[in-house]
Parts: sequence; C-alpha cells; structure tokens
Amino acid sequence: MKTKEPTRQVRDTVVEKFKAGFGYKKISQALNISRSAVQVIILKWNEYQTTANLPRPSRPSKLSAQTRRRLVRDAAKRPMITLDELQRSTAEVEDSVHRTTVSRTLHKSGLYGRVARSVRMAKSKSRPNSNRESVERAKTAVHKRSPSNLTELELFCKEEWAKISVSRCAKLMETYPKRLVIAAKGGATKY
Repeated sequence: MKTKEPTRQVRDTVVEKFKAGFGYKKISQALNISRSAVQVIILKWNEYQTTANLPRPSRPSKLSAQTRRRLVRDAAKRPMITLDELQRSTAEVEDSVHRTTVSRTLHKSGLYGRVARSVRMAKSKSRPNSNRESVERAKTAVHKRSPSNLTELELFCKEEWAKISVSRCAKLMETYPKRLVIAAKGGATKY
C-alpha cells in the first residue's frame, strides 16, 4: 500500500528537530512517520536546503529548440514537403533523428500529413464529381424549403430539377447506366 507524502509542515518540523540534534529514530517516533521518510527529508534538506517539492527531471529533448523551430518553419512554408526531406534537413544541422521524431514534433505544433502523394491521387481528389454535386445541390435546396406534405415535396422537386440545365440532365442520363448497380449480380445494367 502506498503511503501519503508528508506535508510541508511535517517536513519543516523534521528539519527543525534534526537541527536541534535529534536522530532519525526519535524524529520518526515523535512525528509518527517512517524512518526512511525522515532520512529522505533530511537528505533532501542537506542537498537543496529546502523541503519544497522540486520538479522531477525529464528526458532531454532529441531536438534542440532551434532545430524544432526550423522544422516547423520549413513544414509551414512548404506544405507538401515529406518527412524524409525534413529528416535530411535535421541531419544537416547535426541533429540526426528518426522520421517518427520529426512527425511527433510537427504534430505537437499542429501540422499533419507529411507523406509523399502521387500526382494522380492529388488530381482525382481535387476534381469534384459534378453530376453528384448538382443532384446534392437540388436535394439541399428542396430540404431548405421544408415541404409539409407530399404534394409540396413533388412541386419543390420539380422546380429544383427544372433549374438544372438541359446539358446537365443529358449528362446525368448518359452516365446513369455506369452509376446503376444491380444488387444481385453487382454489375452495371446494360441497355
């Protein structure tokens, strides 16, 4: 069972009694704390001249503050820079670290996604599906008008569908077989 740490007042009393010439055993009996606790308090007093709780030492950082700032600056300046490039730049400054260390440092600064992307993926993600967009836009417009019955819903849908251009409707009808999937076979319907 873990015991509670002696309070600041008890630690000060231990030091006062030690200065008065009492030994570890007499102090521990008088204050009802363990002898090892008395020993730790007195050793701490001899070394640091205080009974206050001191901050614990932590592991030294792998990157210097200057290198950390440089990494964040480079990543912010060039959003498509890869972790490997950033790792090589740290090696130039004599702070050679692993990719995960670079990634963790950037994540702490709020920067994510430092992986090389192929050009084809970037293009496909940036090009929206215009057919789906026009249908979604019509759905949203109908929803905003909030029809109260089926007749109003039908009327609003027809009005919104009429706003879509003829060329867009033709394109939707042309690509319909590609988008239609039969559940039983899983293939596109042939007309």
